[in-house]
Amino acid sequence: MQEYNSKSDFINEINKTANLFIHEFDVVDELNKDTRYGEVDRTPQEMIAYQLGWMGLVRSWDKNELLGNDVVMPESGYKWNQLGGLYQSFYAKYEDYSLEELKKMFVDTVDSLVQWLNDFSDEELFEPGGRKWAASTSSNWPIWKWVHINTVAPFKTFRTKIRKWKKLHETNKLI
Repeated sequence: MQEYNSKSDFINEINKTANLFIHEFDVVDELNKDTRYGEVDRTPQEMIAYQLGWMGLVRSWDKNELLGNDVVMPESGYKWNQLGGLYQSFYAKYEDYSLEELKKMFVDTVDSLVQWLNDFSDEELFEPGGRKWAASTSSNWPIWKWVHINTVAPFKTFRTKIRKWKKLHETNKLI
């Protein structure tokens, strides 16, 4: 897993990968946001919904802990071995939004996430035990790892997916 030397390096990487990811959608037509190709496991709408869903969950874990509520991970009604159903809930939550609305929501959510990260001390962010929810697994991850696997890592993976989707889309238009 990628490591970071500082909070600013981490935030810069989140912003960089988020921008690279979301700008891939600038050439996707609204009429095609729900188009699925067998070689790519998600539609453009689902790719953005997935990102919004996970960023929202990470923030909700922290919010619930700070409010003194129980933190259910990954989400109430789902277990770690039931992520397919969780993803379907993300897709359903965002299915009625236009591609432009989803893109704006994504940018706003990343901005909000970065503001939230700025409120952490380096110790809280990079040392295990910064929050109870982050230490809830046997790996006792620091907060940054949870954020990384739900931002930078999928932003990169899904950028590859949307690029493949666009290539398939262009090929199918020519047929």
